[in-house]
Formats: sequence, structure tokens, C-alpha cells
Amino acid sequence: MLVVGFPVGQLQANCYVLAPHEGGDCVVVDPGQDAVEPVRKQLDEHGLTPVGVLLTHGHFDHVFSAGELCESYGIPAWLHPEDRYMLADPGAALGPEGSQLFEGVSVNVPEDVRELSGDTVLNLAGMEFDVRPAPGHTGGSVLFGTGTAEGGRLLLTGDTLFTGAIGRTDLPGGDHERMLRTLRNEILSRPDDTAVLPGHGSTTTIGRERESNPFLRGIAASDEAAD
Repeated sequence: MLVVGFPVGQLQANCYVLAPHEGGDCVVVDPGQDAVEPVRKQLDEHGLTPVGVLLTHGHFDHVFSAGELCESYGIPAWLHPEDRYMLADPGAALGPEGSQLFEGVSVNVPEDVRELSGDTVLNLAGMEFDVRPAPGHTGGSVLFGTGTAEGGRLLLTGDTLFTGAIGRTDLPGGDHERMLRTLRNEILSRPDDTAVLPGHGSTTTIGRERESNPFLRGIAASDEAAD
């Protein structure tokens, strides 16, 4: 399996290109600010054709280039309906100060946006993605899980889980209690060998985060105390 990740934009959000192999179809995950040219470079380098854009949530640093990519290649985007409003108004979920950053900014919204609601399985580019709701960072955050031909497990977590940290919940649409439930039910329930591809920072594994991430250790400790 081909997995290429690279940071884009002022917040250095990770954009990913995933494909079963070189020279075929692929998907693009979270093309944020200034992602168009880096994505095209990877497509050309590996001989890939995108068939869809997957969005872990609606914040501008993860979706800003989705419209341009979708228009250029005639492909749809997938996003949870609770976060769709952010596509046309990238400052809406950033609070009063953050919204001022986008006053007068023209946003290219994907023409074909398909909803991710509830547990969903997507079959795209010869890959199967298990989509799970992961509210907390935003109301419409999701996780994309997939496997490799070699038997490996991948989990694209957006801004739900990072190496040594979790996503913030103090922005509009964030909810700390929902985040804790997501971490307990959708993250800690995963096998330790699952490779985590986060929305910012370096890759990690569920096992590594279970042992060293203070936020996950706190949840695990509270669960043990409850038992």
C-alpha cells in the first residue's frame, strides 16, 4: 500500500494520499491550505488518479483546498453533515477572533459533497474505509480506518488523536465529554499495532499512545478505577 503524508498550510496540517499501489486510483485525505500543488506533485510522481477526497472534519486547515481539487479532477468529497457549514464559512468554527481571519476570503466549495453519518463503509480506489463518528474536536469529526494487503491496520484520526496529545475541544462545536467518549470507545478499543496517521505531527501507534499519551492513560486509569 502507498501512503504519502505531508504538512500543508500555516498550521501544518497533514494531508495524505493513499493508494493500493503506484499507477492507479487513489484518495486524498484532508487537503488543507496550499495543498493543491503538493498533492499534484505526488499524483504525478506516483502516476495516481484521485477518485475522491475524504475529510476527517471541517476545519479550514483540513478542507481549504478540497473544492479546488474536486473541481480539477471532477471528484466528490465526503464529510460529516455536522461540519458541512464550515466549507463555505471557514471562520465559523473558530470563534469571533478567528472568523476575522477569513473576512473577504473567497472559498471554493466542492460541488459534490457526500454525507458521512453513522458507521459507514466506503469502497474507493480499491480500498475499504471503515468510517466511524468521532465527535469531540468538532461535532462532525470522523475516523477513517483501513487495512493493507500485508495485514497492517491504519487509522486516520484527524484532530482527534495526536502523538502524545488529543484535539482541543474549546472551539465552537467542540465538546470535551464527547471527546472522552470517542477516545474511550473508538481509540482505546483498537488493537495496539494500529498505525495512527494524525492530522498534525508525526505518526504513531495505538499501543504507543495507550502507554505514553497522558490523556489516554488518564481515561484508562479511570476505567480501571470504575471496575
